[in-house]
Amino acid sequence: MTLRHLVTGGAGFVGSHLVDRLMHKGDEVLCLDNYFTGRKDNIRHWIGHPNFELIRHDVTEPIKLEVDRIWHLACPASPVHYQFNPIKTAKTSFLGTYNMLGLARRVGARLLMASTSEVYGDPEIHPQPESYRGSVSTIGIRSCYDEGKRIAETLCFDYRRMHGVEVRVARIFNTYGPRMLANDGRVVSNFIVQALSGQPLTLYGEGTQTRSFCYVDDLVEGFLRLMEGGHTGPMNLGNPGEFTIKQLAELVRERINPALDFVFKPLPQDDPLQRQPVIELACSELGWTPSVQLADGLDRTIADFRQRHETPQGVNP
Repeated sequence: MTLRHLVTGGAGFVGSHLVDRLMHKGDEVLCLDNYFTGRKDNIRHWIGHPNFELIRHDVTEPIKLEVDRIWHLACPASPVHYQFNPIKTAKTSFLGTYNMLGLARRVGARLLMASTSEVYGDPEIHPQPESYRGSVSTIGIRSCYDEGKRIAETLCFDYRRMHGVEVRVARIFNTYGPRMLANDGRVVSNFIVQALSGQPLTLYGEGTQTRSFCYVDDLVEGFLRLMEGGHTGPMNLGNPGEFTIKQLAELVRERINPALDFVFKPLPQDDPLQRQPVIELACSELGWTPSVQLADGLDRTIADFRQRHETPQGVNP
């Protein structure tokens, strides 16, 4: 059966890779984006396809559509972008999710909400299972995003309890891959852009903070399995391989320019020191584990950045 999918944030980094998978399945896809961090270039290859429709829209405003599946990814996900207008970020998480749940309720669609490992804050237990309730500041500079996603999760489960809306909630850990914005502000893109430009790589603190890096294709596969599976979540989707930021910097440096230096700066406010998912739930319920190793994923990501670095393109559609 051909399904009709709505992907909010569909012109963004993760959203565009999801659009690719859905289109390759032969389904119909409505891609909705306001282009704050999305780029038309990411989905340009589908424009004109009979199964594809592109809609410029902000999810903080309601919209009436007829769809079977809603993939709610719309929200800036990097600190550089979500701190640019923190009030709008909070509105996007709350009102955007509220509007998409309202749409799902009206048309009987199933909704997958892209939540985040940021709901765990600076964790007091390590690694983080879904049962951990988090250590999150309500008043810090990251709160607009962290607390926004926490209330978005709350809305999903209240709509499920009150109105019977079918929901799926994915807690995404650090994801990387082709189509990341050069000015994304996240550590993988920062290091690659600095290295390609011949600049020293910037480390915060001593670079001993840890992160788990999941390649975008693995994440999208997890999305697809979660949406069509029977578990509502919240479910961690991420790569449990844990690396220090300095280890990541060394991997990038050796692939681009081993002669580059490191520069050390103070840690940003509320920056978590450790982040690693427990993915036993995804393994048991979805049969999902990441398959792309960090070294391989970095090679693919660097190749994409190198191509864009040599042939500059604007970030605007």
